[in-house]
Amino acid sequence: MRAVQRNCDIADARHAADHTLCIFLLKMREHYRWEQGLSLTAALPKEAVGGWLARREALWAELEGDDYGPLPLPDGPCDPFDAEAANRWLLPRGCLYGAGLGRGGRPTFFLAELLRQEERSGVRVRVAGRELARDMAAPAAMLQGEVVTVRTDALRREVWSRVEEWRWQRRDGPLDRALSRLAAETGGGDAELLEAATRLQTEAAILHEVGEAKAGNLLGPQWLEMQAASGCGRTEICLRAVRDLLADALVTLPALAAGAEPAAIHLYFAHLRGLRRALAADWVAAYDRYHAEGDPAPLAAAAAAGARRWRREAEGLLAAWREGEERLAALAEALLAQAAGG
Repeated sequence: MRAVQRNCDIADARHAADHTLCIFLLKMREHYRWEQGLSLTAALPKEAVGGWLARREALWAELEGDDYGPLPLPDGPCDPFDAEAANRWLLPRGCLYGAGLGRGGRPTFFLAELLRQEERSGVRVRVAGRELARDMAAPAAMLQGEVVTVRTDALRREVWSRVEEWRWQRRDGPLDRALSRLAAETGGGDAELLEAATRLQTEAAILHEVGEAKAGNLLGPQWLEMQAASGCGRTEICLRAVRDLLADALVTLPALAAGAEPAAIHLYFAHLRGLRRALAADWVAAYDRYHAEGDPAPLAAAAAAGARRWRREAEGLLAAWREGEERLAALAEALLAQAAGG
């Protein structure tokens, strides 16, 4: 556990400055809460947080130039990025290790208690529970090859931020509809509401990552090469949105329509924001029809149309990339302009 946390700290030392100040402070507050074992509702003592942050920055200064270290497993040292090798020893013992590259090529690591393993459409799914070591990035879900990892601890923290948003500013919309329904079903207590919403978000995350696997099989390995070559600018943002929508059109939205669980559908559309929402205006229209009529058929139809459209758009982006980066950037800008109504 100490070796994993040290690698987490090295990743933070190297990449903490990648965040804007606002995001950095939010992530540090969350990290402090996790490290101190505080509940999501506990008030944070300002002086204690300030002292902890100063010590953390001093630690980063010491670690920034260090290399990521091997994991000292009984069978011998293990490459910290070889999660499968580490998990061959850890999974039978009820633990789950994760390592990979997040946005912008940032290394990320964690060690957690294993909640469960299952298989979905030929994809292995591992669900993590209480986290024993983690970094600031803490992505809630990752797809690596044919393995999906979902971190319920990270998801729970994300869900809680939406619950707080709902408590502070209740207004009609998918978030209010989802949480109001769950609150009524669970009795309205924060803990019960949080667990119910986290359960739905865990399932949504699994569905999305299984969709990512299907999208990857359709598009081939060149998609990831293109995405890596595009850097971290507007083109990369567009590529992520297009692949996300293809993944959801292939798996997430059809599953939600088939399940017809209102809270799950409302919660999905509460999280469909920003560029993805602007690009998928027809999905939002289908959701509005569903909300008005209670029939999920428009959602199923929107998913089928979306699977065709977003595969076509994705393949068009790949073809443009093969012609050159300028052609790719131009096509991505056209999609962004379309989303902006330009």
